[in-house]
Formats: sequence, C-alpha cells, structure tokens
Amino acid sequence: MSILIKPIITEKATNDSELYNRFTFIVDKKANKLEIKGAVEATYGISILSVKTLNYPIQRNTKFTKKGLVTGIKSGYKKAIVQVAEGESIDFYNNL
Repeated sequence: MSILIKPIITEKATNDSELYNRFTFIVDKKANKLEIKGAVEATYGISILSVKTLNYPIQRNTKFTKKGLVTGIKSGYKKAIVQVAEGESIDFYNNL
C-alpha cells in the first residue's frame, strides 16, 4: 500500500509551491510524518525540511427533496504539506 495517494494541484497549492516551496499531497490516513517524509524523498529524490499534516473528517449532509429525505457522505482524508529544501522543486507536469 502506498503512502502517497495523489498530489493536490489547486490554485492555492500551486501558489504555495511557487512562493514558499511547499507541496501538498493526499496521503494514507494512518501514515505519520516520518513515513510521509521518507515516501516523498524516495519518490521524487529531494530533501524535505518539514512536514505538516491535516486530518479532514467525514462530511455528512441531508437534503429534503420531493423524493423524501436524501442523505449523502463525503469520505475523510489526510493532507500533508511538505516543505522542500531551497533550490529543489517537484515537477508534476513532466510526465504529461
């Protein structure tokens, strides 16, 4: 099972990577900071200064419609923000 699930490429994450050299990934919920650091260093071959993690909970919603009560669920995930050493970078677009 892989620790890194996918990179997050949004406007905010791209701006963060250009200005502060920080990159964002969705990671396995059970992975800790040391495992995330090792996985990013092994995958991209760069040195990591720090790792910050954020846990997003499950979001449930309920709507009242003509068909009755409709419930939905959005699964939770864990996000990691990785600070890369000065002068190094990750290129997500080179394999396109």
